[in-house]
Amino acid sequence: MSESTPVRPPRHRGIYLLPNLFTTGAMFAGFYAIVASIGGSYSDAAIAVFVAAVLDGMDGRVARLTGTQSEFGVQYDSLSDLVSFGLAPSLVMYTWSLSMLKAYGPLWGKLGWAAAFIYAACAALRLARFNTQVGVADKRYFQGLASPAAAAVCMSFVWSMDKFGIGGDELCFFTPFLAVVVGLLMVSRFRYYSFKSLPMGERDRVPFLWIIVGVLILIPFVVDPPRVLFVVFTLYLLSGPALTLWGRATRRRRGAA
Repeated sequence: MSESTPVRPPRHRGIYLLPNLFTTGAMFAGFYAIVASIGGSYSDAAIAVFVAAVLDGMDGRVARLTGTQSEFGVQYDSLSDLVSFGLAPSLVMYTWSLSMLKAYGPLWGKLGWAAAFIYAACAALRLARFNTQVGVADKRYFQGLASPAAAAVCMSFVWSMDKFGIGGDELCFFTPFLAVVVGLLMVSRFRYYSFKSLPMGERDRVPFLWIIVGVLILIPFVVDPPRVLFVVFTLYLLSGPALTLWGRATRRRRGAA
């Protein structure tokens, strides 16, 4: 190397701390949900998954606001989502209800863990498909039920039943149906509204009435969180097939006209 050739300083490959702390917190909440369900604290496990969902929604926003977005953060967030919204809900449902099917015979026991695995596998496939369509998909809609919403449906159901003293053994024949249907909706082609177009940025102004509506919406969540969450996310789950079928029917009518 000649003396005139500039020497490049070594590149320091680091990661952004703040958004990845939120991602780590979300993964920790998902891990805690698994541990809590093994110990029989099913309500605590369900609440932990909702905490993971809140932290998961914050890490991306923090990264955008602080200009700390990175490919590492994207991949780390996806792995965290698999733990918090794939493995955690499936194992909570298994320990709470699906494992009770073993009492009815070996075949029923296999059905229980198979339903839990189908949910976890569908969550992984949903996340992989989402990562490959980031640059081409319509940001207003999700293709398939998002994994945090799927986890919210299942965990609000577990939370509601546990709060009102209904054990998983009483619902062990319904829980496989719930796990499989929610899992398949994650990998379906149904369109779900993403809420990304709502006015939430610092430049978005809304009428004062929106504040009053927001307060009125929060009151039911405070009064009875598990049942309100279950109703809200079940309606969102049903909105995907309804929105997709309504859109197809509208296009057919326009084509006929």
